[in-house]
Amino acid sequence: MKYSTSLKLNHIFRRLYHTSGVADGLLVLYARKNRTDGNRVGITVSKKLGKAHVRNREVYRLNEEKFQPGWDIVVVARTKAVEAPFEKLTASYLTLAKKAGLLKKVET
Repeated sequence: MKYSTSLKLNHIFRRLYHTSGVADGLLVLYARKNRTDGNRVGITVSKKLGKAHVRNREVYRLNEEKFQPGWDIVVVARTKAVEAPFEKLTASYLTLAKKAGLLKKVET
């Protein structure tokens, strides 16, 4: 990730869980402004879901330039995310990010 770092501090995860998140059948996304010029991204996945966090991190990495800087973002993968095709996971991720106001405005 060029412009972002991994979110590892437990107290920041907990703080984000108390914000209103956006969700669909595959993912839940929590976001909050931070006081930095970059994003901090955390992925939460149950052990039962295996390596789903790798695909979620990859979705963010491939679309990183679409996100506005200055956010703490936590994504929680639901059970259905494991079996979802990568394209559907990407669409879900970007739709939730748009609902949360995290994506850059498209200039015409």
